[in-house]
Amino acid sequence: MSIRVPLIASGSLVEATFVARTSQQVIEAQINGKYVRAHMADRGRINDLLVPQARLLLAPRDEIGRKTVFQVVGIYEGDDLVSLDTHMPHRLIARALASGALPQFARYTKVQREVMVGEHRFDFRLGEGLSTCYLEVKAVNLVSQRVARYPDAPTEVGRRQLEQFAMIARNGQRCAMVFIIQRQRARSLVPNDEVDPAFGRALRFALANGVEIYAYLCPLTTEGMELGPAVPVFSTIESVPRDL
Repeated sequence: MSIRVPLIASGSLVEATFVARTSQQVIEAQINGKYVRAHMADRGRINDLLVPQARLLLAPRDEIGRKTVFQVVGIYEGDDLVSLDTHMPHRLIARALASGALPQFARYTKVQREVMVGEHRFDFRLGEGLSTCYLEVKAVNLVSQRVARYPDAPTEVGRRQLEQFAMIARNGQRCAMVFIIQRQRARSLVPNDEVDPAFGRALRFALANGVEIYAYLCPLTTEGMELGPAVPVFSTIESVPRDL
């Protein structure tokens, strides 16, 4: 079963050339020599991708009240298109859950989105009553030497979510975090201890307390994002097999 979500666009996608990142969520680009501003949902650093003259894929946005007329959809690294839309992985997992394409969650027939547990908001709650599973989805776009690494910038929210998951799991409640790797060449995923050691510690603590961690390779094309194969998750970079 092929699970895919299309790119969201109110008009034809256009290519642009990256000029500068003027704020965390706004970039400046050129289209045929004309400067434009575009909103970018991905708040990560993305330093390996946002380089001068990088090719961007933009979607026009004309909603009332918007300060930018384009939305950044993706960026090219060579011939590979990398998603910069952090909402796409959530839409992809929502479709996969509805289609029963994730065997580990197939038994749940009820799916709720954006649920609060105490002070924490999680992406999904599967099932109801005592038989539930809390599920969080993370978008990954940093890959080095075929290893996907998360995060690419310190994430206090992600750390707190894992710590909350660990507490919930210790009380017998099922919790899972799914990483969507938006690159072509990853063969595994590890926490990025060099960038955020606190997140790495929280992930290892969560694993030790029964939190389930999954990762999927989900490359992007101009047709959309497709759910690809699962890849192994390792708790440290040192534990990744050299021949993987």
